[in-house]
Amino acid sequence: MLREAVSASADQALVDNLAAVDRLTDCGTDLRATLEDVGLRLLQCYCDDRSWALRRLLSAEINQFPDLLDIHTRAVDRITETLADRLARLTVAGCLHTPDPVLAAEQFFALLCGPMDKRARLGTRGVADTERRALSCAAVHTFLQAFASAPTEIT
Repeated sequence: MLREAVSASADQALVDNLAAVDRLTDCGTDLRATLEDVGLRLLQCYCDDRSWALRRLLSAEINQFPDLLDIHTRAVDRITETLADRLARLTVAGCLHTPDPVLAAEQFFALLCGPMDKRARLGTRGVADTERRALSCAAVHTFLQAFASAPTEIT
């Protein structure tokens, strides 16, 4: 029953995160704004009470049920692969320069989610939308410093 509950939670998180990443379809008129929007939506998924609960449950039960991590990892890998695909398409279109789109996707997630664990105290403290928005903007700024195809995109 625990495995089914974790699987259902991971599946829902996957759907929500893929919907956020799907917004990154082309360079559009303002790549920075699009990335900030995607980043904010990913942070909203990450900060969802169900997502925090799933991560805490995995942390608590991983020693007794190590296969639970495989369920979670499959969802995370699919989200990363989808984001990497979008970043690769933006690279082909000349909007970004990502020699390794998978690594760039992992780094984008790290820029977004790394600070959130501390700020949210592992989900025990609410983080205001304005703070999540500011974090998304900062993450995108750093990401574009590394991966923008032209310096004019990072000003």
